[in-house]
Amino acid sequence: MVNNIQSQLFQLKENKAFELTVVAVIIISALEVGAKTFDLPEQAVSVTGILDLLITLFFLFELSVRFFAEPNKSQFLRKGWNLFDTLVVVISLIPIDDSEMALLARLVRVFRVLRMVSVVPELRVLINSLLKALPQLGYVLLLMFIIFYIYAAVGSFLFADINPTLWRDIAISMLTLFRVMTFEDWTDIQYETMEVYSWSWIYYLSFIFFTAFAFLNMVIGIVVSVMEKEQQALQALEHPEPTMAELQQELQQIKALLAQQNRSS
Repeated sequence: MVNNIQSQLFQLKENKAFELTVVAVIIISALEVGAKTFDLPEQAVSVTGILDLLITLFFLFELSVRFFAEPNKSQFLRKGWNLFDTLVVVISLIPIDDSEMALLARLVRVFRVLRMVSVVPELRVLINSLLKALPQLGYVLLLMFIIFYIYAAVGSFLFADINPTLWRDIAISMLTLFRVMTFEDWTDIQYETMEVYSWSWIYYLSFIFFTAFAFLNMVIGIVVSVMEKEQQALQALEHPEPTMAELQQELQQIKALLAQQNRSS
């Protein structure tokens, strides 16, 4: 009987309609949290309070379904997304009114939107890809910092007298270069220095090429490469390739069927 119930709960968890329902409730939860940031009449406040309670109970039910459908329950909380969902649901059960934990409870209700990641597998692939790409991105960021540092030092030496507000030291120069990299009115900075150094456009265009173009493409390439590996791993889990033993077993079954047909003929 227990196995039967667990099987039914597993089928419910894997049901596409149930997954879409969870996604819809998460979206409603996000809208409900956003609505509370406005000045609402008392009737609307009471409605959002009831809605928040129903959403919390639904999340508790959904988490319970996932837990009891898990074959190895001791491993449930060892999965990062399951632990995150459990913490969010448990803290959401804290009463908001007249409680020292009211602020924490309100903040956690905002983070319930992140449960969308744990529900939708495609979003999990994206997040896992970004996390696994961080070690490789670290070297790219280090190289970018070196480029920033060199250009900031050169800019501080050359342009400090032109505009001390933007170039007085290397730290401020790096902030100015970050503004240039994000294209935030960078032409104003360029034209100001070009009045003194007409060739300074080379300084800005080369910096933009190294940072905004070259490094951005490197980051995109690393993330896309990791995402492809994660997608292949996910497909391998959903559709695992047969092992050698399984292939040999199928081959023996085929031989047995052929031998049976030969005997019958």
